[in-house]
Amino acid sequence: MAETDGEEIEDLPPSAKLVFKVLEYDGPLTQKQIVEESMLSARTVRYALERLEEIGIVDEDIYFADARQSLYRLEDPVAADGNGGVEESPKKDACCAE
Repeated sequence: MAETDGEEIEDLPPSAKLVFKVLEYDGPLTQKQIVEESMLSARTVRYALERLEEIGIVDEDIYFADARQSLYRLEDPVAADGNGGVEESPKKDACCAE
């Protein structure tokens, strides 16, 4: 997962982990929608989102339906294969090509 300053999702408080899971299952949501889905207080959700943004797990975008609100989504994970998540097709040896 994303890591910044030695902090990972495992090191976050339970409320931040819950907000992470809500975003993981329900996709991009506003803070108000996260409050409704998680049943956490608005202040707790704000704090959790701040922590998730600090370590680069959550991205804040403009919510076009209501510009007064922000839309929160999980950052796209970078694949561990080192080529940006692009899978290469397996290469066949010239001697084994069919």
